[in-house]
Amino acid sequence: MQLTEIDHVAIAVEDLDTAIAYYNAAFGAEVHHREIVESDGVEEALIKVAESYIQLTTATRPDSPIAKFLEKRGEGLHHVGYRVDNCAEALAQMVAAGATPIDTAPRPGSRGTTVAFVHPKGSFGTLIELVQT
Repeated sequence: MQLTEIDHVAIAVEDLDTAIAYYNAAFGAEVHHREIVESDGVEEALIKVAESYIQLTTATRPDSPIAKFLEKRGEGLHHVGYRVDNCAEALAQMVAAGATPIDTAPRPGSRGTTVAFVHPKGSFGTLIELVQT
């Protein structure tokens, strides 16, 4: 079994601070980690829920994937991050099963993780991020 846990559920938002304030008011949630990922053109805030996270994410530049998503679809669920022990092996297994990779090889992610994205086209309409911690 490649999957070890749900790492995070990512929600694309227009205004990160407003979304953080909402989660704080609605759930008493506090930001566990906040980071700008320059390579992806995003800023994220992670809210810890048990051993997983809600990842609130917004664009830091107009050409980022999150900016394009927000422009096309508006705010909402963006992707699901699955925790795996070995990102390269999990990616290869997914591709062998018919998945369409966005990343052809694992790359650095936030929090010092290794990640790879898989296109929703081959994954029943869900953008998947493989996350090796």
